[in-house]
Order: sequence, then structure tokens, then C-alpha cells
Amino acid sequence: MNFAKSALFAGASLMTLSVMSLGAMAQDARTGDLPIAVQMYTLRDHGALQEQLAAVQAAGVTAVETVGMQDSSAEDLKALLDEYGIEAISTHAQLADLRSDPQAVVDFNKAIGNDVITVPYLAEEDRPTDAAGWTALGEELAALSETLEAEDMTLAYHNHDFEMAEYDGRTALEIMMEAAGEDVMAELDLAWVARGGLDPVEYLGRFDDRVFAIHAKDNAPEGEAADERGFKALGEGTLDWSAILPAAEEAGAQWYIIEHDQPIDAAEVVMTGATFLTEHLPESATR
Repeated sequence: MNFAKSALFAGASLMTLSVMSLGAMAQDARTGDLPIAVQMYTLRDHGALQEQLAAVQAAGVTAVETVGMQDSSAEDLKALLDEYGIEAISTHAQLADLRSDPQAVVDFNKAIGNDVITVPYLAEEDRPTDAAGWTALGEELAALSETLEAEDMTLAYHNHDFEMAEYDGRTALEIMMEAAGEDVMAELDLAWVARGGLDPVEYLGRFDDRVFAIHAKDNAPEGEAADERGFKALGEGTLDWSAILPAAEEAGAQWYIIEHDQPIDAAEVVMTGATFLTEHLPESATR
């Protein structure tokens, strides 16, 4: 009798594990079909590059946004991306590198199969302090965009909160992007938009058809998560994703890129973000 019960329990346990495995496989397949990527900056402290890509793979995600050259040669990086079944869909390339040697940036990214170059951040000395300065920066981005377009590549720009400064009712980012021209795309970091005092849903509407991607991350309630710079895993913070995700699709977002600036457990943040997006992205969102 005890043996029969044990056998029945073991069989039920195996069946449960099988169902769970099938569920995980189904989620991985669903995630792979969706425009979900991971910003590798999130995983910068998560071991070696192989371990970082393994964490992306474990979350069922098949695309990443790289950080510069990832301390790797193009050949080695491409080999690792192929090994883990991951594609590079954008890179964060510093403005200083694009100013000094744009061809090096182009050559590296062509070698890894990426065709979107995103300016991720402005050093304090590069930040304009008036509308004319932001216009001039936009014109510089327009010239860089022309250089990249000649190589069949696209230029994008990623914001923080300082671009939410307003000049005569318009944000610095809007002024800059207007001067840059419609070929320069926006990569909107909505957690930083919110920190800049603006509504992410409304702000998305200001960039219709120019949104290459959104950075999908969350803000903690005020005073919480100080050891993570006040950020939370996607869906666990204060942003209203039930309104943001449809607005992002309406604005033409091509990718939803999971990011966290200072995670305690980067692999868990990536897994949480992938699960959240898989469950909440509009059904029409496909790669």
C-alpha cells in the first residue's frame, strides 16, 4: 500500500514537472516571438560575458542591446551571441566615440550584425543649457545620422531626466529631436521621463512614429530601494504599465528593452521583466 502510494506520488510529481517544463517552454517560445530585448548594462556585474548571455537566454529572451564593445572583439562577441541564440538589435555608443571615430563604431557593429547606434548619455560638459544649445546638438546628431545612413545604419538617442528640462513649454529632448530630423529615432527611458516630472503615457504621444524602443524599467516608491538607486524590477514599481504599453505600441515602439540601472540580482530582474512583458504586451506586438 505504501509502495503504491509512493509510486502514485512520484508519477504525479513527474507529471507536474513535465507540465511546468512545457509551460516554461511555451513561455520561452512566446517571449522569442515578441520584441523584447535586454540592455546589457543591467548585467554588467553578473559574471563574465558568457554568464550574462546565459541569463538572457534563461529568461527566454533572444535579443540584446549591447554596451559599446562589451570589452570584447567583434568576432568573439558575435560567436557568443550565436552560441546563445541571441541577436544584437542596438548598441549604446558614446557621443565622444561617434565624434572621434564613427567608422570604428560602424565596423564593429556591422561585424556583430547590429544596425542601430544609440547615444545613451551626455556627460555634464556636453549638456546644453539653453534651447539654442539643444538645437545645435540636434543638428550635430543630424550630421552623424547622415554618416550612419550611408552605412545602412540608424541613429537613436536615449534620454535621462535632464532632457526633460523645459524651454518655452517644450522639453530639451523635443527641441533636440526636431533639429535632428525624423531619421533620428527616440529610445525613451520612461522611468527617467517620470523622474523628470512628466507623464510617460502623454510623453510617448509627442514622438509618434519616431520611437525605436522604450527602456522598460520601473521606479520604486519614494524613499524605497535606495540600494538600487530607487529603481525596481519591471511591474513592481510605480509606473502604470497597463497604460504605458498600449501607448508605446501606438507610438510605434519597435522594441521593449528591459533595463535596471543598479540591480541587486540582475538575472532575477531580467527574468521578472521578461515574464511581465510576455504576459502584458499587446497581442499585436510581434517582432
